Amino acid sequence: MQLASLLTIGFSFGAAALLLLGNLLQRREPVSFQAKAAGFLLLADLTALQWLHLQYLLGRPDAVLSKVYLGLLFGVAPSFYFYSRQLLGGVAAYRRRDVLHWLPFTLTLLSYHWAFLSAFAVGSGYLLWLCKTVYGLRGQRRRFHLELLSLAGLLAIAVAVIVLGLLGPLLDDGRFISVYSLLLGLAFFTVALTLLRFPNLAGEVSEAVQAAYAESTLKNIDKAAVLAKLDKLMSEDKLYTLEGISLAAVAEPLAISPHQLSELINTEFGQGFSRYIREHRVAAAKQLLLADPQASVLSIGLTVGFATQSNFYAAFKDVTGITPGQYRKKPD
Repeated sequence: MQLASLLTIGFSFGAAALLLLGNLLQRREPVSFQAKAAGFLLLADLTALQWLHLQYLLGRPDAVLSKVYLGLLFGVAPSFYFYSRQLLGGVAAYRRRDVLHWLPFTLTLLSYHWAFLSAFAVGSGYLLWLCKTVYGLRGQRRRFHLELLSLAGLLAIAVAVIVLGLLGPLLDDGRFISVYSLLLGLAFFTVALTLLRFPNLAGEVSEAVQAAYAESTLKNIDKAAVLAKLDKLMSEDKLYTLEGISLAAVAEPLAISPHQLSELINTEFGQGFSRYIREHRVAAAKQLLLADPQASVLSIGLTVGFATQSNFYAAFKDVTGITPGQYRKKPD
């Protein structure tokens, strides 16, 4: 098991570096600066835990028997909460009372045994919040099925971590560290795989939350007229070809608010704004792939509004189940 743990820890370091680099290179980040900072803190916290696990496995047992290790354990839950709250809880602003989330750090003053158990007990409270919030998204599973399964996978890992932590005093130290490092590595793998499969996950989760919890804002608008204008913007003006298109940019010519447009698309088409734009781009790309066999796949992707070839391939396969090249070659 020790060899598997060492390999998993090595993977965690590589995944953390790639996640950090990918986040820095992302030009349009759907979360606030504060949430983004909390994400960096969470990533650093988990990576530091894996580093200390590595030191333990290399023969330094004092690496995990320290206040630093306890502090990192207490830091995981609140940093994850602050990062995910805006996406899963619909809360964008940070409030003065949020400082209370860091009070459990004072429990590191207890004896190691009780501080260790307290860290995972505190994590249990945040886990209950996460369970409740994800459960609240169940009404969106029709358009959010695979993404919700990914969140459920991370939730299952979180449950396993909490159970392991509470059972920690009953386990051999070496076995606990090995299993814990394996679970953290599995979490890194799940996050990396999820973001590769769903690069727009953050925005889509946020839209799903708004659809699940927001009160209707469409009572005083002529939905038929707005839908007709929206169809014209897409079919004739091809607004979807604009790189970096936003809810605000589409809502303005419709004379409605971005929130109203988001709800309209959710209720009428059963999907979020990101998915709506993606499907229009893919539909246009399908026509161009067959109409102009000499055009490169990259040029077609750029023409319909995708920023990169990789984004085009991922979106096309997500919508159609095949790659653009396979679509172009398939028989009529």
